[in-house]
Amino acid sequence: MDALAGVLTGPRARGAFLLRAVMSPPWSVRVRDEAPLSLVAMVREQAWLVPDDADPVPVRPGDVAILRGPAPYTFADDPTTAPQVVIHPGGRCRTPDGRDVAQEMDLGVRTWGNDPNGPVVMLIGTYQLHGEVSRRLLDVLPGHLVLSGEDAPDRLRALVTLLGDEVVTDEPGQEVVLDRLLDLLLVAVLRTWFAHSGRAPAWYRAYSDPVIGPAVRMLHHHPARPWTVASLAAQVGVSRASLARRFTELLGEPPMSFLTRWRLDLAADLLRDGDLTLDAVARRVGYGSGFALSAAFKRVHGVSPQQYRAGRPRPGAAA
Repeated sequence: MDALAGVLTGPRARGAFLLRAVMSPPWSVRVRDEAPLSLVAMVREQAWLVPDDADPVPVRPGDVAILRGPAPYTFADDPTTAPQVVIHPGGRCRTPDGRDVAQEMDLGVRTWGNDPNGPVVMLIGTYQLHGEVSRRLLDVLPGHLVLSGEDAPDRLRALVTLLGDEVVTDEPGQEVVLDRLLDLLLVAVLRTWFAHSGRAPAWYRAYSDPVIGPAVRMLHHHPARPWTVASLAAQVGVSRASLARRFTELLGEPPMSFLTRWRLDLAADLLRDGDLTLDAVARRVGYGSGFALSAAFKRVHGVSPQQYRAGRPRPGAAA
């Protein structure tokens, strides 16, 4: 598993919030749902993304926006339109003065808005992500990004079209279909944005290096192996010194430090999302015993694995 896949194969989309929004101007929706990650694909007409801490950004047909929470933001027909609806945690839909409008804005199967025949159509998907592997990706994303439809490959546009068709379908197993389509769309958008933005994280850029790329893949896919710098160098056909130097140049840390962080991130996901014993988790991620994993985990995360599994906040974390 690589670090991009980790955002979805730890806690991947499971019953994600998905809908088709249909609006007529003037409209403005304030989003305060605190979701860690949301996608908005613009299908028809234009909207404005209005972050709290940045200038308004137009989102045109074919564009896909990614919003990294929990910061609130607004989508509107015009940046000056005052919010008419506020989306709260749990998908609660209220007016700014607190009146519940969920029922009156329900337009049918996973369809929501102020006009069933409105000219503005958006597809909205929201994740509830958690876990260390997920945060590694989320931490490198800006608060918001908009991928231009002009940069989108045909397969990405095809995914948006397919998601638009499926989101209003009501058949057995549809929730699973939609979850997987949302996963595919997220990965496609991130791949394309990394390629075009020049802001790809170091671990993503390293994948294209002829030496470090294979080394990173081996560590990502086989974290439980008893790796050393020498064994990793032998696998990729270079000297220990060459591997260590090149690895540090590209990733900012030596190979074994990178592996330790990756193992502990994977351990955090297994602890939070599974029922494995501590010893079983330790074996999965390359530690000889639960005791060895516990010592390393507490040194890095500031809490024991048991405390982390129980959901206790880290020292200094917001309550």
